[in-house]
Amino acid sequence: MTRHYLSLWLLLLAAFAAFAIASAFDMPEVAGHQFKSSEIYDGLFGQREPADGAVMSADTSVSVPDTVLAGDRVVFPVPCDTAAQTIMLFGDSMLEGLGPRLAAYAEHNGHTLYTVMWYSSTSEVWGRSDKLKSYIERIKPTYIILCLGANELIVSDIARKREKYVRKILADIDTVPYLWIGPPNWRRDTGINDLIAANTPKGTFFLSDGMHFERSKDGAHPTRSSASEWLDSVMRWMPANALHPIRMDVPERATARAARIYVHQPDEK
Repeated sequence: MTRHYLSLWLLLLAAFAAFAIASAFDMPEVAGHQFKSSEIYDGLFGQREPADGAVMSADTSVSVPDTVLAGDRVVFPVPCDTAAQTIMLFGDSMLEGLGPRLAAYAEHNGHTLYTVMWYSSTSEVWGRSDKLKSYIERIKPTYIILCLGANELIVSDIARKREKYVRKILADIDTVPYLWIGPPNWRRDTGINDLIAANTPKGTFFLSDGMHFERSKDGAHPTRSSASEWLDSVMRWMPANALHPIRMDVPERATARAARIYVHQPDEK
């Protein structure tokens, strides 16, 4: 009788061990139903390591790509890069007001500024062109600031029409640290700000919508003095909020001139 019970207990122990080991692997799918792991293995031996290229979220039953959580792991404020930078500023005609003030910041903080202004340009204009990639190869910037979107405030169905161009711009920028300054809305937009925000990591997009601007006669462009205050606001925001803050102490001079300014007309390709 004792031998009989011993055999039964050994059989149960063997079945339990097999079940625990099986739980260490992904469970099979049968008739469209995914069986859930019993988690016995985890309880006995600790959590399994996530697969390559993934990290475990707070809910350890969910695995997500590392790139999805990369921004969430950044602790703000990010340490400021105090090195001298080669800055490339590019975008639309809003650079007429932003450029001179940014040049003063660059001069005061030991940076070198190059400005590339394309009148009436949009994300589509830059996205269809190779100009951005060409300028990056020529200037070799260590930091990029762009201001685009003012000419796309009322584009209908903008996410479908322009997202590929926004992504093309970001692909051309590649690994260069950057800051995208959003347009100074003079009316409610149809989604350009949301589109940019959705495609840029936290700390790389400055939302200008909602700020107060003194406007020039066209009702769209901030006056030079208002554009300078706009740029000052961006620089005040940078230390605590930017993903890639650089040294930008307030200059004594109101404006300066970039090392070189490149200008393109609306009809250029």
